[in-house]
Amino acid sequence: MKFIDLRSDTVTQPTQEMREAMYKAEVGDDVYGDDPTIRELEEYAAHLVGKEASLFVPSGTFGNQLALFTHCRHGDEVILGDDCHIVAHEVGASSVIAGVQLRTLQSRKGALDPDEVRSKIRGEDIHFPRTGLICLENAHSNGRVIPLENMEKIYGIAREHGIPVHLDGARLFNAATSLGIDAAEIAKYCASVMFCLSKGLCAPVGSMLAGSSSFIEKARKGRKLMGGGMRQAGFLAAAGLVALKKMRLRLKEDHDNAALLGRELAKIPGIKVFTDDIQINMVYFDMRDTGDDGSKLVKELLKEGIKINGPENGIMRFVTNYWVTKDDIMHVVDVIKNVLKAA
Repeated sequence: MKFIDLRSDTVTQPTQEMREAMYKAEVGDDVYGDDPTIRELEEYAAHLVGKEASLFVPSGTFGNQLALFTHCRHGDEVILGDDCHIVAHEVGASSVIAGVQLRTLQSRKGALDPDEVRSKIRGEDIHFPRTGLICLENAHSNGRVIPLENMEKIYGIAREHGIPVHLDGARLFNAATSLGIDAAEIAKYCASVMFCLSKGLCAPVGSMLAGSSSFIEKARKGRKLMGGGMRQAGFLAAAGLVALKKMRLRLKEDHDNAALLGRELAKIPGIKVFTDDIQINMVYFDMRDTGDDGSKLVKELLKEGIKINGPENGIMRFVTNYWVTKDDIMHVVDVIKNVLKAA
């Protein structure tokens, strides 16, 4: 059975072009620096985001945690939003790997108040931890794109205090597509940036961590310590090159499909779509007024070959991706209507 999968854009499978590139890839031992395809990917990725160098890592969580581990000293404090991915969905890894304390600020749908960021930077005191890092996220995992003006203000404050900024840019190219700018225009407001190859770009594995040459040199050793030193990883890098050279250029199609999905879901009685939050490829909605909290919908849609996640804190999320067409979206909406009618 062919499934329509709206659980996440991480479910995308490699395109035929990627599979062929992987098959033909020239590889070597990357820990020795011998893999030419890895080197090509790292050079190209760094160029795309306007950084001196980049490093291929196994996952987005790995890349974020490696950034914390590289920027910070044991016992440092990191300022970041209370709803960001590093806090909410990375298993508390910052306390285990980097050994840092997270100082969370309440965000305004992903955006941090620059004045509050400034107020939370630690002064010199024997009782205080050092503020070692500020983390931002764009596009945010709530589906919104953070305004560049907000990032610029926080970056300026960070520079005043000599504190680096790390950007969780898992969906950096979605944000760039939404804003109609190059990814480097976003990444210039951070010292380091992580972005995924496997979220919507169809690569099977991997993310990139980019920054200055000295930062990446240090991160390379940290990657080895964390178990991320891969050998003939060029097979994966070949897919990553296709992802960055071609697949990032078609993300507007996913955004348009998400907007369509949101409009159609909003027509169903009892479903409240958070329309203002549809800025990339994510649709968040509340369907509890239909009499179903979403748990039943997961089971009924699976019977029809449609995969979705259950609610989180009462809210449902659908994510469009390369393998979901407009026809698929209309089919999903029709099935949901029928399921709710039969309830």
